[in-house]
Amino acid sequence: MTDADADVVAVTELERRRFAAVLAADFDDFAAVCHPDLIYTHSNGVTDDLGSYLAKCRAGYYVYHHVEHPIRKIVVSGDVALVLGEMNADLTSGGVRKQLRNSSLAVWVRAGGRWQLIGYQPTPMP
Repeated sequence: MTDADADVVAVTELERRRFAAVLAADFDDFAAVCHPDLIYTHSNGVTDDLGSYLAKCRAGYYVYHHVEHPIRKIVVSGDVALVLGEMNADLTSGGVRKQLRNSSLAVWVRAGGRWQLIGYQPTPMP
């Protein structure tokens, strides 16, 4: 296995782990895979940093009931990995139950010898 292949495997597992964490409401585990400078933009255009996103999740503003996250492609360039995929979810946001069908881009950076999520941008599919 090449280093690039190993990076793809590692980032794929971290993508699985972050979605499993929000489904399980394990926000400490979610935070553990994130870079402190995370920029998390939601499909409605609202942007959170790591602290504000975690605060909303812990307060029950976002409750994830089901998430499917097929990955279409992972591009690794040096210490940056781009994950192109989908985020299809059943969640409650601000007390409103929603069904999301999004194309998504997750940005991972290798910092301190480990991959960390630093950016996320879902876009509603037509």
